[in-house]
Amino acid sequence: MGTVDSGSGGVIGGRFASELPAELLIERGELARRIGELGATLAELYRADEPPVLIGVLKGSTLFLADLMRAMHIHVVVDFMSISSYSHSGVVRIVKDLDEDVRDRHVVIVEDIVDTGLTLNYLRKTLQQRQPASLMAVTLLDKTARRIIPVALEYSAFEIPDVFVVGYGLDFQGFYRNAPDILAVRDVARLANDPRLLIAQLFGAKRREERGLQPPQPPLGSGLEG
Repeated sequence: MGTVDSGSGGVIGGRFASELPAELLIERGELARRIGELGATLAELYRADEPPVLIGVLKGSTLFLADLMRAMHIHVVVDFMSISSYSHSGVVRIVKDLDEDVRDRHVVIVEDIVDTGLTLNYLRKTLQQRQPASLMAVTLLDKTARRIIPVALEYSAFEIPDVFVVGYGLDFQGFYRNAPDILAVRDVARLANDPRLLIAQLFGAKRREERGLQPPQPPLGSGLEG
């Protein structure tokens, strides 16, 4: 498991992170390296067995799941669940259930982040009732400082401090899921006041110009002229 120092910082879009409410926590190269390691480990576990069913927990796990299964180099089956949790009551419910029957199959829960443990605990109990041949969980990020209940977690890519994070599948009010790095938000209140605050630094015209790219042009015949 990788461990991320809470003092880790960086530069975003050519500006020092101290000027922004977020700072670089895990850069894309380190993500790729660690996920490659996890993929190789899981592939070795299941190489001689039937293809495992990787269950992505929507929506935050999508990028991690995509890169993880490409790093496994064995046949896998993919399915998805969507969970709604109510933080004040601790109630968890299924919004989107599996399409696959997982009885007598090897199942791997793929999470973006495990913090309180409530969601993963619910998922493990629910899926165990469906009598899989085996059940394990892997998460991109493990925020142990927030754990409320103990829960089995076989593999994690990174243990992180108690900070709010965005990028690489994790969002803030629908933004930043496709950021290639993981950012720690130091000033959540400031970002809440302006949820689009980081867009220009991460995806804006300035970054395109620095890379020598031109703004996208509408295709011919698109009806957007004039």
